[in-house]
Amino acid sequence: MPRLYGICKDLVAQSRIMTNHTSPLAIVVLAAGKGTRMKSDTHKVLHPIAGRPMLEHLLAGAAALNPARQVVVAGHGREQLEKALAARAAIAVQDPQHGTGHAVQQAEGALADFTKENPNADVLILYGDVPFVRPETMRAMIERLHGDDNPAVVVLAFAPDDPLQYGRVIAENGRVTKMVEHKDATAEERECRLCNSGLMAVRGAELFALLARVGNDNAQGEYYLTDIVNIANADGRVCAVVVTDDADEVAGINSRAELAEAEGRWQQRRRARAMAEGASLIAPETVWFSWDTELGRDVTIEPNVFFGPGVRVADNVTIHGFSHLEGATVSSGAELGPYARLRPGADIGEGAKVGNFVEIKKATLGKGAKANHLSYIGDAEVGAGANIGAGTITCNYDGYFKYRTVIGERAFIGSNSALIAPVRIGADAIVAAGSAVSRDVGEGELRMVRAEQLVKPGWADRFHEAMRKKKAEKKA
Repeated sequence: MPRLYGICKDLVAQSRIMTNHTSPLAIVVLAAGKGTRMKSDTHKVLHPIAGRPMLEHLLAGAAALNPARQVVVAGHGREQLEKALAARAAIAVQDPQHGTGHAVQQAEGALADFTKENPNADVLILYGDVPFVRPETMRAMIERLHGDDNPAVVVLAFAPDDPLQYGRVIAENGRVTKMVEHKDATAEERECRLCNSGLMAVRGAELFALLARVGNDNAQGEYYLTDIVNIANADGRVCAVVVTDDADEVAGINSRAELAEAEGRWQQRRRARAMAEGASLIAPETVWFSWDTELGRDVTIEPNVFFGPGVRVADNVTIHGFSHLEGATVSSGAELGPYARLRPGADIGEGAKVGNFVEIKKATLGKGAKANHLSYIGDAEVGAGANIGAGTITCNYDGYFKYRTVIGERAFIGSNSALIAPVRIGADAIVAAGSAVSRDVGEGELRMVRAEQLVKPGWADRFHEAMRKKKAEKKA
C-alpha cells in the first residue's frame, strides 16, 4: 500500500483505516480531452503501450477492485471509445468542456440509479491518460475513505522532485486543508511539494451535491474538481490525503514523446521482472515485451527480440537475436532464430527448431521438428521429427481461400520445395529437393517432381564465343 505522508507544513500522520467495508464501488474515468498534442486521429486514451491501449491498462487495474459500475466521460472521439469499450462501461458525454468538475458532473445521469440504490456507495475518479495507477493505490484511497474520521473526499497526491505546474495539496496531519491550482496559488503555496494527481475517492451520496456548488471564479474560468475539497472543508468535513511514493504511476500522457517515455518505463519494469523470474536477457534494453507476454524459467533471449501480444514461452527456450513473435506458443526446449518470425497461431513443439529467416503462421511444428532456413510454413501441421529443407514454401493461398498442408512424422522435405495446399505428406515420406507437390504423398514414399534435365555438350562454350565476338565487333 502506498505510504501516507506529507511534504508541506508537517508530516502527514497515517490514519487508522477500516479494511472490511463492503460498499459498492463505481469508477468514473475522465477521457473527454481532445488530445491535440498527440496530433492523431486516434483518441488519446486508445494509443497503445506494450500493445494495449492505455485506457485498457487503467481498467485492468481498476478491475482488481471489482467495481459495480464503470462510466467513461467522453467528448471528442467518443465513437471510438464506444467501439473500444463495447458496452463494458457507460459513456457520458461532456460537450462543451468546462473543466474537470464539469466532466465528473456529466456522469451523474449514468450513476443516478446506482447511487440511489446504493446510498453508501463509493466513487473513484480516474483519468484515462493516467494508465498505470496500481490497484494497491486505488484500494488505499477507498480504504482511507472508510477511516474512523469519515472523510468526505480522499485525494491522491505525490511529491515530485520538481512540482512544475501541478496543483498543490496543502495538508496537515493527514488532513487536506486546501487544494489550489498552480495558476491560482500564492508564492508560499507553491513552496509546497505535495502535488495533486487529480485522482479522488468520494462518497457517492455526496459527490454530485458537492459538484453542484462548484463555481468557476478562477484563472481558467473552469469548474475545478479540486474545489469539492475546499467546499467540504468549509462545511467542517474532513478531507484526507493518500500519497503514492511512485510518481510514475500518476504521470499523465499527453504527447507522443510522453507516450514513448511511458512505454520505456513500462518496458524497463517488465524486463526487470522477466530476469527476476528466471529469464536471461543478454541485452535487456533491446528486448520489447507485450502487456501479456508469458515467459518460463531458464529462457534465454538474445538482443533485439520483439514480443507482440499473445505470446507464451515455456521453460528452457532459446530465442536468438532479431526474432519477432506474436500470438504464438513455444514449448519447452525449443530454439528460435536468429531472424525468426512467429505470427498468430504459431505453435512450436517441444525441442523444435525454427531457424533464420523462417516464418510460421497458423501452423503447428511438432516435437523435435526442424525448419532451419529461409522457409514459410502457413496453415500447416508438421509432425514430430519432420525436417523442412531450406527454401520450402507451403503454398496456402489461391487468392481467395486458404488451404492446409499436413506433413507427417519424420517426413523429409528437400530444399526449395513448394507444397501446394491442400496436400498431405505421409509419415517418413521424402520430397526431393526442388519439387512442386500438388498431390498427396503416401507414407514412406519418395516424391520427385522435376522437369527432365536437358544436356547439350559444348553449347555454353559456343554461346560464350559467339557473344564475345559480337561484343568485340560492337566496340570496333
